[in-house]
Amino acid sequence: MAARIEHLVTSGRFTLDGGTWDVDNNVWIVGDDREVIVIDAAHDADAIAEAVGDRTLSAILCTHAHNDHIDAAPALAERTGAPIWLHPDDLPLWKQTHPDHLPDHWLADGQVIESAGADLTVLHTPGHAPGAVCLYDAGLGTVFTGDTLFAGGPGATGRSYSHFPTIIDSIRDRLLALPPDTVVHTGHGDSTTIGAEAPHLQEWIARGH
Repeated sequence: MAARIEHLVTSGRFTLDGGTWDVDNNVWIVGDDREVIVIDAAHDADAIAEAVGDRTLSAILCTHAHNDHIDAAPALAERTGAPIWLHPDDLPLWKQTHPDHLPDHWLADGQVIESAGADLTVLHTPGHAPGAVCLYDAGLGTVFTGDTLFAGGPGATGRSYSHFPTIIDSIRDRLLALPPDTVVHTGHGDSTTIGAEAPHLQEWIARGH
């Protein structure tokens, strides 16, 4: 059975550098009728578990460790037995939210996470956060970009652990190299495509933020 992509929006708060903002997050569920992966367990473990239903949750993948993308991960893991995966460079951010619960496994650039007909290749794309990753499935024609690339430009780089030139390098070298018709499923807001965003790279660089 071919993998399919399901979408859930959860709401909560993003907190960093002493500020707090209300946010809506995209939670992506990839799999089939038997087994799924959750990308970014944000805010509401109950709602995510309900969307998973009686299927096996084989992994909780974190695109990065800002609290709004990981705050429900330990509760969801405890409820389902699924392991949590994070890139090790984001461990300092993770510890700000979950000092007593470490991830179970480390994501590595080029690694492939297989589940239920999906083959998600890990692309290390630092800039928004040191350990930010995107997850690309050529068979699905889709890349899950977290907060690295949105419809309209790069993720924010004005706070701790972020760096604008680095996110530009990540987008140019790792994401814009993907096929133009690749669907970009983001961490917040609407989806887009690589082809829709690629022509605007120089505009983003000129804006410089």
